[in-house]
Amino acid sequence: MRIEPLDRLGAREAAARVGVPEGMADLSVFRLLLRHERLAGAVHGLLHQLLWEGTLDARLRELIIMRIGWVQRSVYEWTQHWRVARMLEISEEDLLALRDWRAAGRFEGAAAAVLSATDETLDAGAISPATWEELERYIPNDLARLEVVLSIANWTMFAQLLRSLDVPLEDGVAPWPPDGLAPGS
Repeated sequence: MRIEPLDRLGAREAAARVGVPEGMADLSVFRLLLRHERLAGAVHGLLHQLLWEGTLDARLRELIIMRIGWVQRSVYEWTQHWRVARMLEISEEDLLALRDWRAAGRFEGAAAAVLSATDETLDAGAISPATWEELERYIPNDLARLEVVLSIANWTMFAQLLRSLDVPLEDGVAPWPPDGLAPGS
């Protein structure tokens, strides 16, 4: 880790001051971010909105996050959201298919549209007009489409900060579930 995280007690105290839940304060990433309390509070606000109060279907959001984790080689993001995705009952087969989703042939409709949008944004920095039309077709709600864009941006930022700051997994958590295979292996 490139910046020393707060200890658990310090992280919980800082979290309480800026409205970050105690459970989040225990995560390695927040123990580090809470060194900058106001920034951690702002980051948490966006996460809270996208995770708990958003209009985008949670399955689609997790497909976006997992794809970003894989493409960006973010072990922390892939590993943390593997558990979230499984709690949402996304199958292991679908999650593993995200490694090469086009070849897997498992995704169509809204799922294919958000995965195309994710890949295009990662590759070219923006969603193409053709993919935007697909998003409009399968996700007719303007707010949900806005959340697609913000989800891609947010979790791309997270993948980059997790890797740049060398944020470790929590103790006892195995990397790259379910098989330990990392991108480029």
